Amino acid sequence: MKILVVYYSMYGHIHRMAEAVCEGAREVSGANVEMRRVPETLPQDVLVKMGAVDVQNTFSHIPTCKVDELPDADAIIFGTPTRFGNMCGQMRQFLDATGQLWAKGALVGKIGSVFASSATQHGGQESTILSFHITLLHQGFIIVGLPYTFQGQMRIDEISGGSPYGASTIAGGQGERMPSENELAAARFQGKHVATITSRLAK
Repeated sequence: MKILVVYYSMYGHIHRMAEAVCEGAREVSGANVEMRRVPETLPQDVLVKMGAVDVQNTFSHIPTCKVDELPDADAIIFGTPTRFGNMCGQMRQFLDATGQLWAKGALVGKIGSVFASSATQHGGQESTILSFHITLLHQGFIIVGLPYTFQGQMRIDEISGGSPYGASTIAGGQGERMPSENELAAARFQGKHVATITSRLAK
């Protein structure tokens, strides 16, 4: 069974979460897990002004995703930073290019799951994931979230991302906070959970 982790990361937070998602998914026997980046839409000079990581060097080992790769996957786990309570523009543009797949029903019945990041604790992580689900439902995906069997989302001894909708991380106002161990554990749990359900359906 093939699992794609498709994400966009400007400052490295979602990239790190994506790695953790892959780690979890690979714990399930028979899971072939691959990471993909969605195409960048901003020019390099704008990215520099925004203080983005050097994508060419930092993420160069991660192939750019092509729309026609999606039908070959049994499950797709999407990762996006939050932009005003919604997915980022790069991810939106990528998904908007899947109209031909929608017309053919090429993604119907696949497992879909989402993880996210935001600068602040209440910066729209949940609304980003939930609004992302709308697109996946239009494409016919079966939505999988982060169940409460992941006990880390019940803790109150530290500030942490994560909800029943999916794993998430808080980046900080300047992007200074990288994912905590609890947030990475949520991402690993979600990856394994998605792979487990996908394996069951494949059988």
